[in-house]
Amino acid sequence: MKLKFIPLLLVGSLSSGISYSQKTVSLGDCYDLAMKKSALSGEADVYSSISGLNDKNLKSGWLPSLDANASALYNSDVVDLAKNMAALPALAKAISPMPHDQYKITLDINQVIYDGGAIKKGRELEKIDQNLNRKQTETDMYRLRDQVNLYFFSIMLLDRQREILESFRSLLSKRIMSMQSAISNGTLLKADEDILESEKIKTDQQLLENSLKRGSFIKVLSDLTGEKFDSSTVLVAPVSSENPALELKRPELQLYDLRKDKLGAAADLEQTKRMPRAFGFATFGYGKPPGQDFFKNSFGTYYVVGGGIKWNIFDWNHVKNQKQVISLQQGIIDERKKDLEDNLRRQLELKKSEIASLNALIGTDAVQVALRKKISASAESKLNNGVITSTEYLNELNSEQQAEINSEIHKINLALAKVEYLNISGNDIK
Repeated sequence: MKLKFIPLLLVGSLSSGISYSQKTVSLGDCYDLAMKKSALSGEADVYSSISGLNDKNLKSGWLPSLDANASALYNSDVVDLAKNMAALPALAKAISPMPHDQYKITLDINQVIYDGGAIKKGRELEKIDQNLNRKQTETDMYRLRDQVNLYFFSIMLLDRQREILESFRSLLSKRIMSMQSAISNGTLLKADEDILESEKIKTDQQLLENSLKRGSFIKVLSDLTGEKFDSSTVLVAPVSSENPALELKRPELQLYDLRKDKLGAAADLEQTKRMPRAFGFATFGYGKPPGQDFFKNSFGTYYVVGGGIKWNIFDWNHVKNQKQVISLQQGIIDERKKDLEDNLRRQLELKKSEIASLNALIGTDAVQVALRKKISASAESKLNNGVITSTEYLNELNSEQQAEINSEIHKINLALAKVEYLNISGNDIK
């Protein structure tokens, strides 16, 4: 972004009230306020809550699971030992036949004893995911700086322009007053005074348009930051180093690192699928027949306890293939990060060149303004002696004014270029 002097347009309205208290605000303050005002600012707390809930769910994997079950069934055919023991009629009569109907209510308890590290790795992955979401929000909010820069430095440029216009108007007023005696003496014509009066009216219009435009920009900046600014607000230019560091600290780069870390944690979690699992279980029930006592044709309580190990010995290289996929994805992230770093460094080199160019221009601006002041002073003397007309004199004054405006444009663009350099590299604004 490069600020330029253009004819002012009527794009806003003056504030109806006049504030007598000055409010000083820096660019860094505007950045902080804009980020707090942004709808994205609340996402960090939301992601923190989400991560906390997910972590609780993962930790609950170490707690025993409780399941209540109930069932009722009827078997058309059951074992009848009396028929199979016809040779021993006395014994056959003593054995009751198995019941056709069965009922049971159970409470099943399962406890993880060893999960191969799945819960631990899952919690690590969730922590990285939380940091990644926060960094993504920070990256999205970082883009607000460009909008703040546009209005902040535009307002600063309007302030400098207003100072020059006010000085120019004051000079015209003094010059018009000094012309009164010359007109009375016949040295100058009334038309010469009319030309300066016309220029003064034009300057008043420019001052009005300046105020209107500044008021409009102040309203937008207030909306961006959520802070009430007005015509008395003073913007403080940021202090930037003449030789800014080249170290890249952009949040997008950190975001790539976190994405790569997340894939690494996912690979570790995938590896736990090849680890054995150990578990224990217990069942407490009430039913008919109770437990495995099929010859008891009445309701009763029973329990079952036990444990087990499960180990996926061969998974047809599923985990190995999945880890290769993750490795390829990490390679893509590395390439994208490198491309972004290269692009940012190219932008930094261009911005350094712009800073050097503006410094060179500013070095000659002072000489140009001084020369223009001398030319204007000489033109004033010539006007007093009737050598030149008021129009020719105004041409020299306008050239002096334009030289001063160009000087301020270069200074503000230099401050903006330094800020943009720091934003491109990801360094903080002082």
